[in-house]
Amino acid sequence: MAALHEPDVRFQASFLKAMADFAAEGRGADGDLSMIGRDLRTWGPLWDDPATFAAYVAEVRALALPETPRPPGFVPTLTYWWGEGTEYLGRIVLRHPLTDHLLEVGGHIGYDVPPAWRRQGHATAMLRAMLPLAGREARVSQVLVTCDVDNVGSRRVIEACGGLLEDQRSGKLRFWVPTF
Repeated sequence: MAALHEPDVRFQASFLKAMADFAAEGRGADGDLSMIGRDLRTWGPLWDDPATFAAYVAEVRALALPETPRPPGFVPTLTYWWGEGTEYLGRIVLRHPLTDHLLEVGGHIGYDVPPAWRRQGHATAMLRAMLPLAGREARVSQVLVTCDVDNVGSRRVIEACGGLLEDQRSGKLRFWVPTF
């Protein structure tokens, strides 16, 4: 059964396949400011090497710690991988505290499901699993989750998890989702 896992090197083979699939859909281009986009540009050419992949996993885990150096404007980011066995099925992150930018368009939680695993309930299950953890970690009763205005699938995921639409800003729908 799929569950949240801390990033781990045991997922390397399926993670690399998922990232190749994201790249095939155009993720990782210069204008892609998402985590996947940045990771593909920074680490993608090097992930095949087990030692480099282990360094990547260590960095992702360290970014959850407040004392870890990060670029200006970035906040601690707790990352979980959604997986079963050694199969990487997606990623979900909790960002806290919210900066002005995250309050406007990014939100507390972001998630991605690789193309091969979409429309199978993984995003909804992943978000449901993350909500109580987000409430405990961020000490909030609700989190902001956003999606592109035209992303009907993501909107349905957020609404299925109790998200209430607040408004639309900068091409994003902004939902508040209870954490309990």
